[in-house]
Amino acid sequence: MQAGLIILCLAYVLSQFFRAFLAVLTSVLARDTGAAPDDLAAASGLWFLTFAAMQLPVGWALDRFGPKRTASVLLLLGGGGGAAIFALATTPFHIKIAMLLIGVGCSPVLMASYYIFAREYPPARFAILAAFMLGVGSVGNLVASYPMALAVELIGWRGSLVGLSAISVAVAAGIFVLVRDPVAVPGGVKGSVLELLKLPVMWAILPMMLVNYAPAAALRGLWIGPYLSDVFGLGTAQVGQATLVMGVAMIAGTFTYGPLDRLLRTRKWVVFGGNFAAAIALGLLVAIIDKSVVLSVALIALIGFLGGSFPVIIAHGRSFFPPHLVGRGVTLMNLFGIGGAGLAQFASGRIHQQMAPDGATQAYVAIFGFFGLMLLVGTLAYLFSRDSMD
Repeated sequence: MQAGLIILCLAYVLSQFFRAFLAVLTSVLARDTGAAPDDLAAASGLWFLTFAAMQLPVGWALDRFGPKRTASVLLLLGGGGGAAIFALATTPFHIKIAMLLIGVGCSPVLMASYYIFAREYPPARFAILAAFMLGVGSVGNLVASYPMALAVELIGWRGSLVGLSAISVAVAAGIFVLVRDPVAVPGGVKGSVLELLKLPVMWAILPMMLVNYAPAAALRGLWIGPYLSDVFGLGTAQVGQATLVMGVAMIAGTFTYGPLDRLLRTRKWVVFGGNFAAAIALGLLVAIIDKSVVLSVALIALIGFLGGSFPVIIAHGRSFFPPHLVGRGVTLMNLFGIGGAGLAQFASGRIHQQMAPDGATQAYVAIFGFFGLMLLVGTLAYLFSRDSMD
């Protein structure tokens, strides 16, 4: 089981990489394929929405077939195949198709490990195990920043994508060989995701799940690059350094959130406090939008740090799931989390398209203001949730 979790963690490194690497490719993709920031926002949004749409079938497959076959097959076909198509891309449309396929390939890897945690470990340990997997896997965020920028300069973005395709295939094979499926739930109990949606307690948690990851994911996955380039004139290497700072902050935030529910004896107020503070940080970023590159990067890093409550929210919802619906439960929550990020990316792309004629600064004021308002609304809805500590 430990070897299987290690290879699943490597797969999640790839997943984190693929959702974030477009930020450092904006200039070279514009030059070689004609892809504008709006095109890349749509491509990033397709990754997130496809990833989200796959969560219901992935949840069914985890409960029916187990994590070994579910994760290995999808990563092989979607991750390996999508990265290969990206390497051959000549138009923005090709990039969008490639990102869609990569979203399919990445969709099961984190939930496969969460499924194993939920089935094989005590419920009280779920949040810290989930945060540990998320934090270690977020090394992919770091690789997608300055190291990716260096790889592009050394071997080109096409050569880098060919290498990523080969790595995806190798990791998929490792999952099939090393992952061990948990023992099936005794008694053959069946059910559907509709049972989870009928739980009143979930309807105060799901809005928070919908918005908590979207600002950090959108900034790290794309907008940090165009923002720093358009407003402050930074180049690819400098953007790579800024994304590295944000990536480190996101990892630190995830590890910080992990044990807080045990230390403070509450999940609800840990999640509420962190996300309310992130909404305030977004408001401050809007207020100083073009004043200081150092202060802007610091606020973006803070937003990344505070956006790490994802595993604690899943643990909060997990505490209400019946055992035979664990797979579908954690993937339902992931659908909301990743789907919210995808919808936010599409919306932010349209906002940029509409506001760009008024100037780059105004476009980013509108985008970051939208993220802050969205997060604030979800956080206030979460006030009505019921706390749970298993």
